[in-house]
Formats: sequence, C-alpha cells, structure tokens
Amino acid sequence: MKNYIKIFALGSALALGSCDDLLDTEPRQSLTPETAFADVEGYESLVFAAYGAVRGFNNYGQQLMIAPDIMADNLRIIANTGRYIGQEANADRAHMGLWGTGHYGAINEANIILAGIDDVEGDDNLRNQVKGEAYFLRAMLYFDLAKIYGYEPGKEVNGWDRTVVLRTTPTLGFSEADFRERVTNRELYDQIESDLNTAIGLLPTASLGTAGVYRASKGSAEALLARVYLYDSKYAEAASMASQAMATYGLGNDGTGLMDETNYVAGFATYPNPESLFEIEIRSVDWSTVDGVNNSMCTLTANVFNSAQFIVTASDELLASYEEGDVRRDTWTETTRSGASGTVYRSNKWLGTKGDFLENLPIIRAAEMYLIRAEARFRTGDATGAIADINALRSKRGLDPVAGLAGDALFEQIMNERRVEFALEGHRWFDLKRNAMDISKHGSFESVPYTDYRILAPLPQDQLLLNDLLEDNPGYN
Repeated sequence: MKNYIKIFALGSALALGSCDDLLDTEPRQSLTPETAFADVEGYESLVFAAYGAVRGFNNYGQQLMIAPDIMADNLRIIANTGRYIGQEANADRAHMGLWGTGHYGAINEANIILAGIDDVEGDDNLRNQVKGEAYFLRAMLYFDLAKIYGYEPGKEVNGWDRTVVLRTTPTLGFSEADFRERVTNRELYDQIESDLNTAIGLLPTASLGTAGVYRASKGSAEALLARVYLYDSKYAEAASMASQAMATYGLGNDGTGLMDETNYVAGFATYPNPESLFEIEIRSVDWSTVDGVNNSMCTLTANVFNSAQFIVTASDELLASYEEGDVRRDTWTETTRSGASGTVYRSNKWLGTKGDFLENLPIIRAAEMYLIRAEARFRTGDATGAIADINALRSKRGLDPVAGLAGDALFEQIMNERRVEFALEGHRWFDLKRNAMDISKHGSFESVPYTDYRILAPLPQDQLLLNDLLEDNPGYN
C-alpha cells in the first residue's frame, strides 16, 4: 500500500510540476512526443515554456538574484514582510529552494525536446537551434540545483559528494516515473559540461545589444561553460572558454565592448542591457496584474513606485567596498524608508523602467568573462594576465589600474571586483562557497563557517517522504 501511494503521489506531482507546461492538455499516461508535436515549430513552443521557468520569481525572476546577496554580506533587510528574514540570519533550513519551483518541470521539457525533435519534419537550422537551447537550459537548470544542494567537486566537507537527482530522458507518465538516488557532484558536473559543449556546436551566434541575447546562443553557452569550469576548479579550461566567449562577442582584451562609466548605470534600464550575453526578457503578458508589485526585483530593492515593498538595502560593508570614483557605486541612491532606521539606499539596477515594475534581467554579462578569466589566470599562476583582465574592466568603471598585486592580495582584488560588479545579480554567496570560504555577514550577524551544514540547502520534506532513496544533506536529519 505504501508503494502504491507513492506511485500515485509521484504521478500527481508530474501532472502539476510546471504551470507553464504545454503538455497539461492531455493525460500524462497517454502522452508521447510523437502525439504532442508534429513538427519542429511545436518543439520550439515547448522550449519557450522552459524559458518561462527560468524567469519565475522563485528562480531568476527574484530568488536567484537577491537571496545570494542577502544570505551573505551585500544586503540587509529594512522591512519585515516575512521575506528573506531567515535567510539574512542564516537560520536553520532558511536557504534557497529550487527542488519544487519548476526546475524539474523545465528539465523534463528539455528532455522531451531532445528525445523527439529529430523525428519530426521542419527546418534543420531551427531544429539545431531548439536542440541547442534545450541542452543549454538543461545545463543551466542543473547547474543552479548543483550550486544549492551540493558542494563543488573537490570542495566536499567530510567526503559528502551527493547533489541532486539526474534525469536526461523524458518522464511522460506512471510507467516512466521511478525513484532515484542523488548522483555525485562529479557525475552532475560532467553532464552539465557535456550539455554545454553540445549546445555550443548547435546554437547560432548573437550580437551584443540585440534581441538575440533573449535566447541561448553559441556565445552564451560558451560563457556559461566558462562559469561552470570556474566552479569546477578547471581553471585552464575556464580561462580558455572565457576567451572563446569574448571572441564570439567581439570583446577586446582592453575592455572594448564593455559599458563605460558614462552609460553603466543607464545600461540597466536599456533592453537588452548593452553587456548582456544572456538576458531574460519579461513582457507584460508574462505577469499577472499583481506580480510586479508583489514579486519583482524592482519592488523589493527600490522605492520608485508608490506601492513598492522596498525591503532590502545595501549593507554598510558593501558600500565600503566601492572605491572612490567607481561608477558602480552609483547603482545605489540614498533615500528613505518609513520604519527603517539610519540611511538606506535604493538600487538603480532594478527600476522597472518598462513600466509598473517591469524590466528585463541580464543573467550573464560581458564583465563576468573578464573576471572569470582573471580568477582562472590567477589560479594557474598567470598574475600578469589576471591583472590585465582586472584593469580592462576597471578602465570602463572610472578607476585607475592596479599594479604589483600577487598572492592573497590579488585574489582579494578579484573577489572585491566581483562583489561590486555583480551586487544584486546573484553571485556573492556562491563566490564564497565555491572557493570553500566562510560566508561573511554584515553588521552583528555571525559568519557561516564553510564546514557548517547550512552551506547546503535541505531537501524538501515531501520529497524525502516520497522517495526512500533520497538522503538529506548532512545536518538536517
């Protein structure tokens, strides 16, 4: 009876797993890719649904952009609406959660595409593009899960190397629904890297500043793979792939192609952002009437609309990290907030300038390629190359070049450049974690040691009850 109940529950979860799933029109038990999609254009509609999961508020639409800064030392809460209070304090079980937020539904959509698109009629160029997008999105979604639920390869604590459940084939009904163990981080990273290498060979190129960055492209797959290699401590590969992505987009070693200090802040109100390699386009039809005021990055980080929630501001520690003359400091404007003590600052990155809290979200920006390569070069002993990449970026941010840095001082410079460049873009917690560093905090909050169980997120209790093969992360038992 227990197994029967589990099978029934799993089937129900599949049916409800993604609100954007185009397959909800038929019972999952009878659905196959052959009956659902007759041509390549049909599969293209499914890849659009997968993009919808990426922009969701539990994903890049909010949580993956804001939580990594709140859980570390970049942001502080100034209004208690119940959101992110536990994350700011790194309370037990207060983490980022992706297991039940549409990630696996979108992964399944990618798997459906890859399993069936070669068997239908249609334009081969579009077929390759949609296949490449499916590989790219599956890799991105698994990478998000890997960062939250597992350690990076080689950075395990007490040998714990488990990450998430890996599925690369479609689950279309009860007969294909099975329970699986969590794979190792090495297995998952190998799959992510394989998917991105395949995507690179299938996707078309896109140019900076064009609508092409709203979909995955050859260059964005190269950029994401450079990021993955950095997390995987494959530093030579990370430097090489960052260089490859820069060449694809025409970014120069001297910083040519980056925004400069005169248009940096305005670039975040330009669509696409002039530095976007991959950007989530959000249109009014993608939101309900209350989504923006309740859930957007704009409503949580700025007070430019009267009904904004405005619950977070820059920490004193973040503000102290900016050098005098750094244009990136101008992404914060001093303001007031009823009930908040002391000086508070609104973000100028997320101002809802498409109207009523609406804006796009750049997920991968060109600046990251310089800083990935700088860090990778530092790790491989090329201090001169690392400094050159840092200075290429600084020349576009209103700052003088740095010189004579080596060892810890050079690494700290790279980490600080990443901190101020990507504030409110979802990097800070992960930059500390992937380097096996303690998580620094603002104010009186205590840092989180890297060996602390709170570094990893707990698995959802309903999944643990449903699947006897799942084991929770250490410390949550």
